Amino acid sequence: MIRLFIGLRPDKNIRRLLSSLGTSIPGSRPVPEEQVHLTLRFIGEVDGNLFHDIKESLSKLQTSPITLAIRGTGHFPPRGNPRVIWAGVDPAGDIIILRKKVNYLLNLCGVAPEQRKFHPHFTLARLKNSPIKRVAGFLAANALLQSPPCTIDRVSLFSSNLTPKGALHKEEASYLLNSDE
Repeated sequence: MIRLFIGLRPDKNIRRLLSSLGTSIPGSRPVPEEQVHLTLRFIGEVDGNLFHDIKESLSKLQTSPITLAIRGTGHFPPRGNPRVIWAGVDPAGDIIILRKKVNYLLNLCGVAPEQRKFHPHFTLARLKNSPIKRVAGFLAANALLQSPPCTIDRVSLFSSNLTPKGALHKEEASYLLNSDE
């Protein structure tokens, strides 16, 4: 069995910025630069046959590259004690359309639709016993966070291996986004 998700990786400068932001909160586990991504669709555990089918199906994805920028920060859960700090993206509409196309292709493979509401974001850090005042201060200081626009020209299929130090992601396949819609 292999644990899979589909994601987008921004350019190195954006990954560096996002990773550095996650280090500023005590008690946080920042996302390492090489692991920064936006999850388009979590799939979960699949067997080898379905893994092959997913890889093949995603090769049929046709859509244009996406231009996005980082906009603001927030946390999950939205109410109560924060466990994850994230950076938002703008515009989110193109990402939502891309996700619908990915979901369509996954559905053809027999992958059931995800039930959770989709909120496009980049995870900055996971929190454990972080002082709430420091978290609130971070969120206030970065509420207007903005990056220059960057173009994402590929979708990646990742495997995810859970370890005591967090998940380790490996790119299993990459699909170039082109404008042959």
